[in-house]
Amino acid sequence: MTLLLASAVSAIGLYLLTTALLATRMIKGSPSYDVGITTPVVFGLLALVLHAISLQQGMLIEGGLNLGFFNALSLLGWTISLVLVVGAIFEPVLNIGVAMFPGTTVTILLMLFIPADLVVQLHGGWPIQAHVLLSFLAYSLFALAAVQVILLTLQDKALRKRRATGFVRSLPPLQTMEALLFQMLLLGFILLSLSLLTGAFYIEDMFAQHLIHKTILSLISWLVFGILLWGRWRFGWRGQRALAWTLGGFIALGLAYPVTKFILEVILNKSWS
Repeated sequence: MTLLLASAVSAIGLYLLTTALLATRMIKGSPSYDVGITTPVVFGLLALVLHAISLQQGMLIEGGLNLGFFNALSLLGWTISLVLVVGAIFEPVLNIGVAMFPGTTVTILLMLFIPADLVVQLHGGWPIQAHVLLSFLAYSLFALAAVQVILLTLQDKALRKRRATGFVRSLPPLQTMEALLFQMLLLGFILLSLSLLTGAFYIEDMFAQHLIHKTILSLISWLVFGILLWGRWRFGWRGQRALAWTLGGFIALGLAYPVTKFILEVILNKSWS
């Protein structure tokens, strides 16, 4: 068994084990307010290390990085899980992993069984490297915020109807959930802003580089999240309005990179990074 396969299979097992631990706690209604180095966090960190090894084996090749669609998707899954697990050391957000970790395991399977071949050389210096890092971190935070706002909406509806199931009782208080949501959105907005600024350094021909759709959709997403944060600060927006704007901004950002990359590489068979 190669190192790539061994590390990938082990990472999948640990992600699923962490998911099972969290799901069991939520079904029982055990409070999830605890932070720090808990058992699920330890398993999550181990999964991240093994996932990172599999990414290194599958992406680092002679001549650059293999950033084909499914490799990039797995890298994105790893980044989202990393932000979640590290954040859980300081804030009660790990229950989001019930939705996120299974998705990450799927990205690993896709990376294993659908080989990709798109060699990319990040030779543009610090701007392109910073742009890639900031983009992945921003998308990860907005992905977590999208799940957080859905959980927050379900929690709010359950409390209004006085149907606090074990799942709802396992979540932090409503005020804490809401505060965490807007913390994610604010940090994601800052990172997205920096990503757009650094990306401007290496754009030579927007049309030739297939960047027009990515740029426009990213700017739309930036505008949506900016309006939401301003509405929160100025008018105290929350509830269904926060749900709609968060999901709208996240969908626009998803169309900007993952969906466009999938269409160009997988469907149209064109190189794009």
